Amino acid sequence: MSDPTALPAKGALRGVPIEMRVCVGRAHPTIAELLSMERDTVLPLDRRIEDEVEVIVGDRLVAIGELVELDGDNGGQLAVRLTKVVDAGDAA
Repeated sequence: MSDPTALPAKGALRGVPIEMRVCVGRAHPTIAELLSMERDTVLPLDRRIEDEVEVIVGDRLVAIGELVELDGDNGGQLAVRLTKVVDAGDAA
């Protein structure tokens, strides 16, 4: 019988799903601006469409990339092309 307190093998962890976030920019509205927002309000970000985006897992930066639009059956869907994978030592 196996030990229920033993850690799972590294291979067993490969199938565990994680959530990745892509930060395309930040906004800094005032409270008054926030309270006056309605449907169709445009919220300007601090980045341009061609600027790099940050790929984050948990609260750790794991990669830098650029936004791309998929073609074919997924046309119009956004994706991220990774341009730099951050080394764990770089992210500290």
